Amino acid sequence: MTQVGIIGAGPAGLLLSHLLHQQGIASVVLETRSRDYVERRVRAGVLEQRSADLLTSSGVGERMRREGLVHDGISLRFAGEQYRIDFRKLTGRGITVYGQQEVVKDLIKQRLADGGEIWFETEVTAIEGIGGDHPRIQYRRNHDPASLECDFVAGCDGSHGVSRTKFPSPSGGGHGGGSRVYERTYPFAWLGILAKTPPASDELIYAYHERGFALHSMRSPEISRLYLQVDADETMDAWPEARIWDELRVRLDEPRLHAGEIVEAGITPMRSLVTEPMQRGRLFLAGDAAHIVPATGAKGMNLALADVKALAEALTAWYRSKSRDLLDRYSDSCLRRVWRAEQFSAWMTGLLHRDPAGDPFDHKLRLSYLRYIVTSEAAATTLAENYVGFEGA
Repeated sequence: MTQVGIIGAGPAGLLLSHLLHQQGIASVVLETRSRDYVERRVRAGVLEQRSADLLTSSGVGERMRREGLVHDGISLRFAGEQYRIDFRKLTGRGITVYGQQEVVKDLIKQRLADGGEIWFETEVTAIEGIGGDHPRIQYRRNHDPASLECDFVAGCDGSHGVSRTKFPSPSGGGHGGGSRVYERTYPFAWLGILAKTPPASDELIYAYHERGFALHSMRSPEISRLYLQVDADETMDAWPEARIWDELRVRLDEPRLHAGEIVEAGITPMRSLVTEPMQRGRLFLAGDAAHIVPATGAKGMNLALADVKALAEALTAWYRSKSRDLLDRYSDSCLRRVWRAEQFSAWMTGLLHRDPAGDPFDHKLRLSYLRYIVTSEAAATTLAENYVGFEGA
């Protein structure tokens, strides 16, 4: 038995376990994959200021401060023109580029050093009794079925995890109990590569091109992360390496971009999803298990970290005084921020991606608004304060 059973060893589950440990609350993290797989899994890489501050204040930000790439703005490119949106000047804040897998490595190292329990290669098969005082997590470890009893369950296992089976699916299945799922799918996807080539720019490049969106990002001074808008039904078979690099050069309009060894490539569909509420009985969802945002706005990992900060505070209040006030308000406190991020991410996605139908009228509208952003301080500030993390959310 443990106090809090946490399903999923991504940034959300690991940080929650760490924050609870600092308050003297015991937890067990159950993860289907191996430690090696989890630490190599490449995902988001942009941390808002408050996310970086949270990692630092909780004692797991030392390597991030040493190796993370602090950016004060982004480059916005369209119609052969290049502009810089100066986040620091407009908002007084910036972002830190630090890969999600690096955050995961730091958290695993700290949890194990603190004697934390992380059960890798443990398949959760069911969650039972969430309406009672002691829910149970059914799992299989080393091929043997077993059960973990706890006071609360935190579902941090992503959009395809077992935690979501207790909530409605977008197609109407699941066991919702009054919950509702809001979803949007987009008619395009992202082809992403991780390549051994130095970044061609000191900051992220967001490019709107008549052939589609492109993004230049980075993971280190030697490793770049790059993306292309492709059709939703596209496959990697249609994209040999030479074509990928040629298309990136055209859309980014960046002569300093050099082809390098591609160490990872894949196509990711673009979708938005929000589950309301994010809790049912003693089961609380966090991160991608509760909501998904298009990657354009760089909000996924930041929302996950914000969720578990709120959940850790709520659980701490319950264990100290048996007060359910923060637990009962968990969804409401998170969803305000979630919907702000959803709106911004949908706005950025709509602005920077070419309509697959190729509507020339929409194309001209996008160009007009992009020029408005780079010529109006008010419009640029709206983009900047949402990107770095809107404090009012």
